[in-house]
Amino acid sequence: MKKLSIIVPCYNEQEAIKFFYPAVEKVVAGLEIEAEYWFINDGSKDRTLVEIKQLRKQIGDKIHYVSFSRNFGKEAALLAGLKAATGDFVVVMDADLQDPPDLLEQMLALLETGEWDCVGAKRVDRVGEDKIKTFFSRSFYRIINQLSETQIVPNVRDYRMMTRQMVDAVTSLGEYSRFSKGIFSWVGFRTKYLEYHNVKRVAGETSWNTWQLFKYAFDGIADFSLAPLNLAVLIGSFSSLLAIAGIIWVIVRHIVDPTSAIFGWASLVSIILLIGGLQLLCIGIIGRYIGKIYLQVKKRPIYIVEEEA
Repeated sequence: MKKLSIIVPCYNEQEAIKFFYPAVEKVVAGLEIEAEYWFINDGSKDRTLVEIKQLRKQIGDKIHYVSFSRNFGKEAALLAGLKAATGDFVVVMDADLQDPPDLLEQMLALLETGEWDCVGAKRVDRVGEDKIKTFFSRSFYRIINQLSETQIVPNVRDYRMMTRQMVDAVTSLGEYSRFSKGIFSWVGFRTKYLEYHNVKRVAGETSWNTWQLFKYAFDGIADFSLAPLNLAVLIGSFSSLLAIAGIIWVIVRHIVDPTSAIFGWASLVSIILLIGGLQLLCIGIIGRYIGKIYLQVKKRPIYIVEEEA
């Protein structure tokens, strides 16, 4: 019998775990497949690890966990789970049950046909979510798909079931800064998406705020596109041409009318501040890429495991 590995990244999910396992196991029990659960405790500050250990004590060796020494982020937790999984098929799910377990049966059936290597889940709406986050999310997908050669399907969650071949391809990538949505698309393989309506969290609160989502989005763009660097070049080129045109205009005006005087200190200061701001923007964009290179060449581990079972 083939095996299914269920990867569950957890950060402060003590309230959700007690609901997660019964809901998922109810579906998995009806599948003709052996299952294992891998809970990845991403440095939670609550009783998440305690709840996982209690679940393992109740259920047995079917439940596994990896606990980090501190919070390394969901991308690190996702990678740790994919590396730990031993199944022929691997599925990634959130502990808050926003990923409907009912889709597992259809996902597995599609993969077993051999026609697909990955089956993901795509939300058809965002009912119940903050409107500002929804706006920025839609804007992000439009921007990154315009800037990057790697196309990312909008409204697709990390919830997906993959074959062992695809999982091995994903874990083989040694980059320090990881953006899984882009990586899943970049490695290729035949992927099908199942649509579903948005589901609210079963318990607890999300640990993602607007600023964290913004940084995550920028990292995704920087990881899969050089467009920000090209933008810095264009801004610098435009500013230089504008400055040259201004110098030529001043010289010509002085030749035509030597008695003329150039007034407008306020406008001059504004222009200087504008150009200075554009320069800092370009330096900041370049600095972000250099920072990613710096983190990569240091070769620090993406995460540190404190305990596992």
